[in-house]
Amino acid sequence: MSKSGVSVNPECISTYNELKLGKSIKYIIYRLSDDYKEIVVEHSSSDNDWETFQTKLLNAKASHKGKEGKGPRYAVYDFQYELEGGEGTRNKIVFISWSPDEGTLVFPRMTYASSKEALKNALPGLAAEVQANRDDEIEYETILKDVSKGRR
Repeated sequence: MSKSGVSVNPECISTYNELKLGKSIKYIIYRLSDDYKEIVVEHSSSDNDWETFQTKLLNAKASHKGKEGKGPRYAVYDFQYELEGGEGTRNKIVFISWSPDEGTLVFPRMTYASSKEALKNALPGLAAEVQANRDDEIEYETILKDVSKGRR
C-alpha cells in the first residue's frame, strides 16, 4: 500500500508478469480507479507502434469532484532499441510516470505522485524509469536517449 493509501490491484502484477516473461504484451497503461483507492490496468497491448502508445497517454483524462482534466498515468513499456555501431538489439522494461504539467487537476496529480512507489515496488525487474511532465518528454527519441544511456 502506498503513502496515499492506494493499493495495487493483483491484475497489475499478473499483466506485468505476462509482459516480462511471456513477451506477448508490448506495453501496459495503469490508472487510478475512479474512487482513487486502487491502481488498475487501463490498457495493455501487443502493438509495437510508439505513436499509438504515446497518444493514449496524451489523451488520458482524470476527473475529481465533477471537474475533468488531463490524466496522469503510469505505464510500463518493453522498449527495444539498436545499439550504436551495430552491436545488437537491447530490450529494457521502462516504467513511465506521466503527469502533465498543464491541464491536470491537483488531487489526481498529487495522488498519482504519492502512489507511484507502491506500483514500482510491485513490479520487479524494471530497468529504467522516466518521469514525464511535458508532451516532448514522451517522444520516442527522448525515451530512447534516457533508456540507452546505460547500454546494458
